[in-house]
Amino acid sequence: MNLTAIIVDDEANSRAILNNYLGKYCPSVSILGEAASVQETLVLLESHTPDLLFLDVEMPYGNAFDLLEQVPDRAFEIVFVTAYDHYAVDALNAQATYYLLKPIAIDNLIKAVDHVGHIKQREAALQDAVLVPKVKTAEGKITIPQQDGFEVLQISDIVYCEADDNYTKIYLDKGQKLVSKTLKYFEESLHVYGFVRTHKSYLVNVNRIIRYRKGKGGSVVLSSGKELAVSSSKKGTLLDYFK
Repeated sequence: MNLTAIIVDDEANSRAILNNYLGKYCPSVSILGEAASVQETLVLLESHTPDLLFLDVEMPYGNAFDLLEQVPDRAFEIVFVTAYDHYAVDALNAQATYYLLKPIAIDNLIKAVDHVGHIKQREAALQDAVLVPKVKTAEGKITIPQQDGFEVLQISDIVYCEADDNYTKIYLDKGQKLVSKTLKYFEESLHVYGFVRTHKSYLVNVNRIIRYRKGKGGSVVLSSGKELAVSSSKKGTLLDYFK
């Protein structure tokens, strides 16, 4: 899939190297522009809508995270390109799609571009499609512990689950339950029934998704009307259900 990109790095040599690599090894990527600072990037984003931002972390008068705070509603994917591996957690929290260390390895660059391409391709396919997941309506039951025993829930009645420390809130068609089990426990128990982790805080019944909105990682609208964030790291897994 053809992609458009902006390269953001305060070092001209680094921008030139990445531009050269993309031209040689990732011909599907067209460079819309280059920027050396947060302000220059914001100016470019006013006139361009890229699919992808290659983003260095350290820049003069601000860093990558300062930039992203000023673009809260973004539809582009982020590939961090930095010489420092200690930014990995911050990149994850900023919902980066990929993380590349300098000097850039060609294989990793190709993987990053392919990953973004697959995500954009699936988003485009879903743009005007009716969302029909590749799983059937969940059949079966699950038990949840209570002080005096346990309660049996119909799996198909579960809309989504939300993490609450070591507890999980289960949202049903009618009401909700607070259970003394982690979200990881329910992820492992329900994944065979078409439940997917869309975010560190959410486990969603894909049969209840009625709309997908593009954005940082995007978001899903559920049959209940609730809209939940999708993290960039989970986006690919979610979109796989709607191939």
